[in-house]
Amino acid sequence: MFNNKGILPAATIMIIATGAAMGAGDLSEQPGVVKMEFVFEKAPFRQCHASTIAETRGTLVAAWFGGTAESNADVGIWLSAKEGEKWPEPKEVADGVQHDKKRYPCWNPVLFQPRTGPLLLFYKVGPSPDSWWGMLKVVGPGGRVSDMAWRLPEDILGPVKNKPIQLPDGTLLCGSSTEDKGWRVHFERSKDMGRTWEFIPPINDGKEFGAIQPTLLTYADGRIQALCRSRQRRITESWSSDGGKTWSKMAGTSLPNPNSGIDAVTLSDGRQLLVYNHTTDGRSPLNVAVSEDGKVWKAALVLENEPGEYSYPAVIQSSDGKVHTTYTWKRQRIKHVVIDPAKLAPKDLVDGEWPR
Repeated sequence: MFNNKGILPAATIMIIATGAAMGAGDLSEQPGVVKMEFVFEKAPFRQCHASTIAETRGTLVAAWFGGTAESNADVGIWLSAKEGEKWPEPKEVADGVQHDKKRYPCWNPVLFQPRTGPLLLFYKVGPSPDSWWGMLKVVGPGGRVSDMAWRLPEDILGPVKNKPIQLPDGTLLCGSSTEDKGWRVHFERSKDMGRTWEFIPPINDGKEFGAIQPTLLTYADGRIQALCRSRQRRITESWSSDGGKTWSKMAGTSLPNPNSGIDAVTLSDGRQLLVYNHTTDGRSPLNVAVSEDGKVWKAALVLENEPGEYSYPAVIQSSDGKVHTTYTWKRQRIKHVVIDPAKLAPKDLVDGEWPR
């Protein structure tokens, strides 16, 4: 599908960009879609982006950053913990205030529920992605967030956009990245839930592939797959067989990427589920694909296919087996979609094109 420079031909770009006809009309009627809803209808901020979702004690919790616009000093982290079928009014739970005369924007919250212990809220604070730093808070029952925030050690950002995974020995493996010396992916490991850290150096040079924001998938044989956003108009991948300490050379996949965030989850039945924009240009459509092996992907759902920005998904599988994804809806709201993975009806991608 790509030429020898890793670029999609213009004709193929047009096919992919318009190939979201699958599910045209009422997208909620596609096999596997249980519910589509907004986390909020109105909010005290003008824009929002970069949502995250987790399940803790049977409760869904979502967070995102919101303010006048991305990178503005008033941008904070907002959170809502679902009560029954209702998402309560969101509350600001973190900001970048340094003192009474200086405030920095907040970025990219990441919620993660370890096997034991409280729900963790990672986020970033700083003027821009090339100079931000990592922060951590604890979330209690009902979405109550601690007033105390911990700044992560120098050079440790925590999970930069997507949720970590917890290895069999309890180690937290975070996919991270930097943007100050080319877009480069690295990893961070913590054996004590964020108190101390091990830094795994960048796995790409930022030139052949400028990649950031890895999402992590696991396999029965112990391997871990990282899928990344890239500037090269395709999702990239790397593999580890030793718990994320070393990684294979980054390579391109057959899936397009418009330089926009992705997320994925390993399902309880062993399949992999990916939420991403199946296009090389713009942030619509927003799609769901599934795979048995992380290599061959099949078209499962179209979440959005109208003009606009539908981006930066987060995805988990809850204890009842349902899949939950949240994402940016036109920078105005956060949308929540519930999926029954057992009812999906995947179709083959032919030469990388989304089926009509």
